[in-house]
Amino acid sequence: MAECHTQNKAKLVSETRRRFEADYVTDKSDKYDPRDVERLQQDDNWVESYLFWRHHNVDETLKMLDESFQWRKEMSVNDLTESSIPRWLLEIGGIYLHGYDKEGNKLFWIRVKYHIKDHKTTLDKKKLIAFWLERYAKRENGKPVTVMFDLSETGINSIDMDFVRFIINCFKVYYPKYLSKMVIFDMPWIMNAAFKIVKSWLGPEAVSLLKFASKNEVQDYVSVEYLPPHMGGTDPFKYSYPPLVDDDFQTPLCENGPIASEDEASSKEDLESDGKETLETISSEEQTALLKKINVTEHTSKAEENEKVDSKMKAFKKPLSVFKGPLLHISPAEELYFGSTESGEKKTLIVLTNVTKNIVAFKVRTTAPEKYRVKPSNSSCDPGASVDIVVSPHGGLTVSAQDRFLIMAAEMEQSSGTGPAELTQFWKEVPRNKVMEHRLRCHIVESSKPTTLTLKDNAFNMSDKTSEDLYLQFANSSRESDFSTP
Repeated sequence: MAECHTQNKAKLVSETRRRFEADYVTDKSDKYDPRDVERLQQDDNWVESYLFWRHHNVDETLKMLDESFQWRKEMSVNDLTESSIPRWLLEIGGIYLHGYDKEGNKLFWIRVKYHIKDHKTTLDKKKLIAFWLERYAKRENGKPVTVMFDLSETGINSIDMDFVRFIINCFKVYYPKYLSKMVIFDMPWIMNAAFKIVKSWLGPEAVSLLKFASKNEVQDYVSVEYLPPHMGGTDPFKYSYPPLVDDDFQTPLCENGPIASEDEASSKEDLESDGKETLETISSEEQTALLKKINVTEHTSKAEENEKVDSKMKAFKKPLSVFKGPLLHISPAEELYFGSTESGEKKTLIVLTNVTKNIVAFKVRTTAPEKYRVKPSNSSCDPGASVDIVVSPHGGLTVSAQDRFLIMAAEMEQSSGTGPAELTQFWKEVPRNKVMEHRLRCHIVESSKPTTLTLKDNAFNMSDKTSEDLYLQFANSSRESDFSTP
């Protein structure tokens, strides 16, 4: 069934490409930006997003593509940069990305009180919306956003229905499949009639995504840590420009390894506890060998101790999916899997592989720096080599699906040093367009049973099943539980 669905989807994607090229592009190529036409031929997910929004009706999808591509050229979407937007519009803080909803979707804030209806500035405001959505779409291909329409302290002069309709069209036509929901906060009663019109613009397939919320209800969608105080939240974030409000990534705890005696103790405790739990599954000779390794750590250098911890991590957790970037291959490709509180699993692994002929500097950042230890979080990788990064929750704090990790990487010149001082200076000077970025979500495995990323019980007993078999077994069971009836 799944294979048949995949084949059918591939046929629809192929047909859409062929017919768009034949019926819309031939002799009319000046209507569109050639970069969009090229991307349509290469990006399956992009084609699928349009098909999905038109219920896989190819005729309707082609009309949507035509309208969307014409708009993209008229707005010069592919060329929109920070300098395309008037500085005052960026400074006012009426439109920006910040934080996540309870489902882990990025929040796209529209602070309506900062918008005064003025035809002279309408085009610039539309460009700002397009700038943020295109910036997000290029980074988070296919991942939806939650629009936070904040109507607090808003008067009738701030409501510009043409601008609201433009925002609706962005998600209906220009960025299909990117809308998770639209939360309308603190709407004055005088605007009831206006938002009845908005519902008609959304259409029946999307009207269910419109959520009206008061101060007491908004926490149904967004937790207090990402809500500002006027919404009953505790988020200390204050908008300011410059620089652009980015993805809220900060340096995690324990950069480049242990920085306190507490961490040294926890590393040793983790190693010993892991060893005890694993001894039950291996022979007495292996038990003796492993115990010797544990005892030897007391007499070895810190570097050797970390190497032992990392080697155990490799045995227990082998991420299989791979994101193939121009500088680094990153595994896992999209999600870091952590065990639930009941499972007792604490760590997960990110594997970076340098696919260039030069040294690649990298650093890891997270949206929840107080929650995680990352070792190493700022280092380099030699040509053709791999680096294992251990990520572990800190201080008993709970992993959340809202948490994100950012891997940043850039090639270094051969003459550059790779010590802490050299890396610090390198990141200050490297041009932004030379930096590769990749984001990872967090996923909590709601089971105490072992998975590919928590293989303690099976680490030394894998003659019948390879790690890939176990991964596929976990993936299938995870999908079944995700879609089972509660």
